[in-house]
Amino acid sequence: MRTFELEGKLRESLGKKDAKKLRVANQVPCVLYGLEENIHFYCNLEAVRKLIYTPHVYLINLNLDGKQYQAVMQDIQYHPVNDEPLHIDFLKTSEDKPVKVNIPVVTNGFAKGIREGGRLQVEMRRLWVSALPKDLPDEIKIDVTNLGINESYRVSDIETDTLKIINVKSVPVVRVMVTRASRSASGAATVDGEEATESEENAEE
Repeated sequence: MRTFELEGKLRESLGKKDAKKLRVANQVPCVLYGLEENIHFYCNLEAVRKLIYTPHVYLINLNLDGKQYQAVMQDIQYHPVNDEPLHIDFLKTSEDKPVKVNIPVVTNGFAKGIREGGRLQVEMRRLWVSALPKDLPDEIKIDVTNLGINESYRVSDIETDTLKIINVKSVPVVRVMVTRASRSASGAATVDGEEATESEENAEE
């Protein structure tokens, strides 16, 4: 999994008034869980934007006043109007302890159902997984080559050795949808088949 270097400063005081001052100064209040005591700190808004406004998921190397921690993001609170981050929760990782992360889904191949006039529909663009930090992937790849019309690739179809996928097994991740073009092609094929059968019957008579 990709890593991201993020620097933060320990907060000298807590509370809503202090958090508001930080945000006015383009800083984002944060907290790091997973230690004996939670660590409250803040990060520069521009650095945080590079971390969260991306399709990628990162293991984060936190530098807090000279002390290093590896962590993952657990929760982000956004402003309801401008969508800027108001607060971020981080979780410290351990080499021997699984963590839960939301991993993006990437499709590979050209589905045979598309050649038949269907349309590929990605139902789940991210999946929740649990794994040791060293086993976390950048993305979950799904080969859609053999998917025909009205066929789907479900969570249960994903084969993983080092990951545990938390989403419900029966949920479709990718499917090939029926389109008007595929219906027309199917109807035409049916008509052609019926005409061929009638021609054969007439020939026999």
